[in-house]
Amino acid sequence: MALRLTIPESPSETDRDAVIAPLRAYNIRQAGDPRIRPVAILLTDEGGDHVGGLWGKLVYDWLFVELLAVPEEYRGGNYGTALMQGAERIARADNCVGIWLDTYEFQARGFYKTGLRAVRRSR
Repeated sequence: MALRLTIPESPSETDRDAVIAPLRAYNIRQAGDPRIRPVAILLTDEGGDHVGGLWGKLVYDWLFVELLAVPEEYRGGNYGTALMQGAERIARADNCVGIWLDTYEFQARGFYKTGLRAVRRSR
């Protein structure tokens, strides 16, 4: 049976699941249970409201940081560094070999220049 390429106008979760299902099955056959576990480190203001933070997941022996957000009014307060240090603690506790963080240049230029150096020095 031949396959054809289809490009949906508005991809759905069902479309995503169609891509993930065979990949997940293959990965499990090759490497076992990925032990996927969500990770969240929240920034909480004085009123108890969550205003930003870090969201990711542990998969196999990696921590993938999917979202990292510090509200503009709190930038420069080392919160990004604290979030990444918290992620490193979680990754170490789970025996991860690394952390994957992916951003656009315009999102994190200042953080990379100052914050990540502080994270590296703190090891």
